[in-house]
Amino acid sequence: MIYRSKAPLRIGLAGGGTDVSPYCDLYGGAILNATISLSAYANIEPLDDKKIIVEALDRKEIQIHDFNSQLPINGELDLLKGVYNRVKKEFSFPDSGFRLSTFVDAPAGSGLGTSSTLVVAILGAFVEMLKLPLGDYDIAHLAYEIERYDLGLAGGRQDQYAATFGGVNFMEFYGNDKVIVNPLRIRSHYLHELENNLVLYFTATSRESATIIKEQVKNVTSKDEKSIDAMHQLKEQAKMMKDALLKGKLSEFGEILDFGFQQKRKMAANISNSAIEEIYESAKKAGATGGKISGAGGGGFMIFYCPGNTNYAVKEALMKFGGEVKNYTFTKYGLSSWSV
Repeated sequence: MIYRSKAPLRIGLAGGGTDVSPYCDLYGGAILNATISLSAYANIEPLDDKKIIVEALDRKEIQIHDFNSQLPINGELDLLKGVYNRVKKEFSFPDSGFRLSTFVDAPAGSGLGTSSTLVVAILGAFVEMLKLPLGDYDIAHLAYEIERYDLGLAGGRQDQYAATFGGVNFMEFYGNDKVIVNPLRIRSHYLHELENNLVLYFTATSRESATIIKEQVKNVTSKDEKSIDAMHQLKEQAKMMKDALLKGKLSEFGEILDFGFQQKRKMAANISNSAIEEIYESAKKAGATGGKISGAGGGGFMIFYCPGNTNYAVKEALMKFGGEVKNYTFTKYGLSSWSV
């Protein structure tokens, strides 16, 4: 028997960064995101001998351990081992070995929530294997705890919930780990138009989001007014974009994205840089009305809103920077698990 799962990556459309503590604990955060047709995958195959094999197929990394209640967290395949360690600690687990293999459709540090989505996918495979009585909120919250507390990785909360629930969601974040996921019912032709006009571009660079996020946290803790006000504005941006999307006011989409990009720069240093600025300006000159850096910033994917038929000219303008335009579709479904 093989236990499989997949979870979708996401595009953060508005409110990025307001899901990070301590901002959301103090002021409340709001995010608008949408899952796309790129995924993280996990497979668990029970073994006859007492070995635990963990491997990231896309990164060609593999480790073999003797069966143990806890695997070493040492900077190598820690996401895979961290999920196992938590599941083994909290739930009844068979005294036998297994092979856990994973694959992600986008590189780490790309800004599409790859790490958190992978954790959700791995959890989904264990839930399927052990028949654990966990709902969507339970899985997303457990994935968040594994990353932030068990592994000590800096970051927000939106990615785990997007990967688990799927679709287009307006999410609210509060103190005491309270999260409310509001699925948006959007007319199909609005989504088709958004999908047509929203160009997803990989800058061919990955970034270490933890450094940027740690500075963001420091700015909130030290009550840096410029940074905190920018986060307030980004929270309002999420509400503005939700309203525009529900009412089909897509002509406002680019301007709302551009407003968010201006605010995002103020949250922390290194969110933008000269290369990102040049790409952004080239896309606007070619016809984009706005865009943003996906995720924490510093590199990875960018998105641009290109009304009318300007997406073709924008794509052509982006090619000179050596990156890649990535084809995608929006998806309705979140985490899926099954066995064969």
